Amino acid sequence: MSTNPAAPKPRLSLLKRVFTFAAPYKHKFYGSILLSVLLAVMAPLRPLLIQLTINDGIKNHTVSRFIHGPGGFIIEITIIQVLLLFLETAGRFYFTFTTASLGQSVVKDLRVTTYNKIVHLNLTQFDKTPIGTLTTRTINDIESVNDIFSDGLIPIIADLLSIISILSYMFWVDWRLTLVSLAPFPFLILATYFFKETVNKSFITVRNAVARLNAFVQEHITGMSLVQAFAAEKREQGKFSNINKDHRNANIKAIFAYSVFFPIVELVSALSIGLLVWWAAKESVGLDAKTAENSAGIITAFILCLNLLFRPLRVLADKFNVLQMGMIASERVFKIIDNPDVTVNNNHYKPQILQGKIEFRNVDFAYLEERYVLKNISFGVLPGQTLAIVGHTGSGKTSIISLINRLYRVNSGEILIDDVSIDQYELDFLRSRIGVVLQDVFLFSGSVFDNVTLRNTDISREAVVEAAKLIGLHNFIMKLPGGYDYNVMERGATLSLGQRQLLSFVRALLYDPSILILDEATSSVDSESEGLIQNAIDKLISGRTSIIIAHRLSTIRKADKIMVLDKGEIKEIGSHDELMKKEGFYFQLHEMQFAQNTKAEVEG
Repeated sequence: MSTNPAAPKPRLSLLKRVFTFAAPYKHKFYGSILLSVLLAVMAPLRPLLIQLTINDGIKNHTVSRFIHGPGGFIIEITIIQVLLLFLETAGRFYFTFTTASLGQSVVKDLRVTTYNKIVHLNLTQFDKTPIGTLTTRTINDIESVNDIFSDGLIPIIADLLSIISILSYMFWVDWRLTLVSLAPFPFLILATYFFKETVNKSFITVRNAVARLNAFVQEHITGMSLVQAFAAEKREQGKFSNINKDHRNANIKAIFAYSVFFPIVELVSALSIGLLVWWAAKESVGLDAKTAENSAGIITAFILCLNLLFRPLRVLADKFNVLQMGMIASERVFKIIDNPDVTVNNNHYKPQILQGKIEFRNVDFAYLEERYVLKNISFGVLPGQTLAIVGHTGSGKTSIISLINRLYRVNSGEILIDDVSIDQYELDFLRSRIGVVLQDVFLFSGSVFDNVTLRNTDISREAVVEAAKLIGLHNFIMKLPGGYDYNVMERGATLSLGQRQLLSFVRALLYDPSILILDEATSSVDSESEGLIQNAIDKLISGRTSIIIAHRLSTIRKADKIMVLDKGEIKEIGSHDELMKKEGFYFQLHEMQFAQNTKAEVEG
């Protein structure tokens, strides 16, 4: 999912794939094509009517068949022109609205498909890909796909049909005068080519800069407390300024190309009209009065035709760039959709009761190839037992619990629950039966109720209140403005770490898991909160298979088993008393922590 700075040429297969998302809205697509044909047919009608008005109505005083009296023919032609103008305006309105509506419908479906793929990607993808990049793909790049329909392929088809229709009329009226008028066009074609290539390169740089900007801003706003705590505002501002400067420079190059191209178009347009008038004046010398008079209407009609011809030509190159950028954006989006690194959910094993027996058999695991964080891990936990995992930072404790609910895939070995491989379980069922309380509790912007239920409509408010009372959090919640409807803000910013932890316990209790995983739930809270949390833990683990990762060894003495990890390997397994008697790794950890606590109390 990395950004490729190279600009791949639009491929027919890629365009076809984009249009598969338009299949449910094919009536809009065919309607827009039909409108583009009708508008193209109508394009030369106004020059034709102007020609008839000048030649027949003004010069030859043709009499109208429908409107009697002086100037009847001119009035008749004028009425037709007004009606045609209203009809063309209505057609362009429906064409613009239909193509834009088609693009937005495709964007909606494509964005849903992309987000659905993102939420099923393995966590390794999020470890390797900045969140801001995924945000750019889901928002900005997909919005560029909309341009394929609203400003890209269909409008290009409409403009090309309009150009062909006007040129056909001009050649039909006077092919020599048409060739003279189009003499400067090779210069315009050359200018258009250089404009297209320059703007295209600039747009690619702009898109890459936007992705870097989004990734930088997303990451640094999330970690703003750290930036400010270390007084790193100026350094980070400097980094942001450099990225922003690249974005500005890329846009300025595009602006320069536009600033050069449009005057060239106006110059070629003026030159074409000048050649037209010069040739018509030269050819009219020596003609009879009747023919010379008729040439006035043709010249006027040709001037109008040239204006109608240059209007789409002026924006055609820009539309090709829009189409190109839409194709590049769609290719980036499809790279996410085609990413094979997803959690496979092809199995349907869902037993009525999950006992909670856990077994690891010779499990090896690495986040990156050959850099194993778990090596030949084998252990078992019986239903209802509590296993505590201890070890130094980086020993692999969190990796073990990430494997149980299939957030990551093992490199080798096997994990079983109730003697069945976790790969055989239906994924949603498996994860719904495993409750997880992490050290860093994530709360979404929204109410307390929504955060503990995760918007599960099957969970009633009464159940939430009952769970909160059991955990001992109900009275605190009721003191909040709005109670259970209190908005905790993004990431639970208005609550303390201990309060967020207790809310996560309520969340876990509501889902009534068969297996409970606690990842250092008391490592970063004060003594008062630790007491509440420890009480909540005792209630949660009662009757459930539990795995507790503990930093404070004093909280795990009651565990049925304690497993000591060191550098991804199991060093010891046993109860607290058994491991203390061995005087091995656990004994050393215990004595080291006890000594640190004693020193802290003395210094305090």
